[in-house]
Amino acid sequence: MTTFSAIAPGTDLSRYARELTRMHDAVIGGARSPMRPRPLVSRSWQRVLDAGLDPTGTNERSRLPVAEIERRRRASALSAVIGDLEQVITPVADASHLLLVVTDADGVILWRSGSAPIRSRADALGFQEGTVWTESTVGTNAIGTALAEAAPVQLFSGEHFETTQHPWYCTAAPIHDPIRGDLLGIVDVSGPALTLHPAIIALVDTAVRLAEAQLWRRHEVRLERLRTEAAPLLSSTRGPVLLVDEDGWVAHASGIAAERVAVPRHARPLTVPGMGLCVPERLSHGWLIRGAASSSRMRMVLHVSSSPTVEVFGDDDSWHSIVTARQAEILLLLHERGPDGMTVAALSRALYGDDDHAVSVRAEVSRLRRAIGDVIESKPYRLAPTVDLSLDLGADERLADSEFVRRSGAPGVRALGVYR
Repeated sequence: MTTFSAIAPGTDLSRYARELTRMHDAVIGGARSPMRPRPLVSRSWQRVLDAGLDPTGTNERSRLPVAEIERRRRASALSAVIGDLEQVITPVADASHLLLVVTDADGVILWRSGSAPIRSRADALGFQEGTVWTESTVGTNAIGTALAEAAPVQLFSGEHFETTQHPWYCTAAPIHDPIRGDLLGIVDVSGPALTLHPAIIALVDTAVRLAEAQLWRRHEVRLERLRTEAAPLLSSTRGPVLLVDEDGWVAHASGIAAERVAVPRHARPLTVPGMGLCVPERLSHGWLIRGAASSSRMRMVLHVSSSPTVEVFGDDDSWHSIVTARQAEILLLLHERGPDGMTVAALSRALYGDDDHAVSVRAEVSRLRRAIGDVIESKPYRLAPTVDLSLDLGADERLADSEFVRRSGAPGVRALGVYR
């Protein structure tokens, strides 16, 4: 996570803060400056200027009522781990003058923890529970920019758009649901700018990893409960069988090896390598998947179009699954790379142009597995050897000619159009 650090080791924070403030005033004011903002900051400032925000800090804060804050807390999966996050921060909060802030996926601050003096300073900014802390409301800040960039962000002093935020640093990273891959919210650690320490990045990283690990443990408990409830049925079932939860994660497997299948739906067939085309059977808290070991391979076709789909073929039938453009790009890149696969960093560069989006890559792959099953292996990412994937380009004769490739924002996908 060190690639997004706002400061280099040994930086004179006081001097650097003054330099950034002068750069901010010049660049935002349209004047020339010998110092240029980092690319991430430049992109964010441009988005904020396009939105018409005022850099003096007079932008109106939007704060939700208490009842809505409580409703969002109850609905958030992070409510189960907020106590663990606070335990990471609380021991050092008072001595380090820092503030822990946790938002939901909309950028609404749901929880805040820190000493009374630092919370009072944050109140003066409107940096409090219920406030919408996105770029479009308060300008360039770690929370809003992490949401916009789908990546961890650290900002220091004059890198913030609003001058009233210049006395602060902020370090934020997205938290994703390790089961579904969905964005749950943002963890942010903020404090007075001149107290920024390189260890803050590691602190935020630890908080995110802890939260996602705790969510995964709760998931494992649910799988164990599902196995216990289905034990009588499983004992009387012969042949290959899978017991899966609502998200397709395998709680029990017999006669077949699988970690995850596509999310089961009522009366919709799905294909599992080694089992062929199966119709999931509904249980009270999951699904039972049975089938004859008729096919050890899965044949898939990626229909490359403006609305990409994946078609999966069984021995006697087939089914379609709609995928997002980003998911289609991942499949296309892995198909082109072949058995060598791609590391997380390589896939981040191919999709986003840098190494800083590893979190987003992992989340996108998780969502793709949820849509079409456990067909992608990890370390490195590559198509499973039992999967035969082909491309359907429609009316286009070459991949380079397809509108999908030409309009893609992923550098690695656009390159396919150059070299094919």
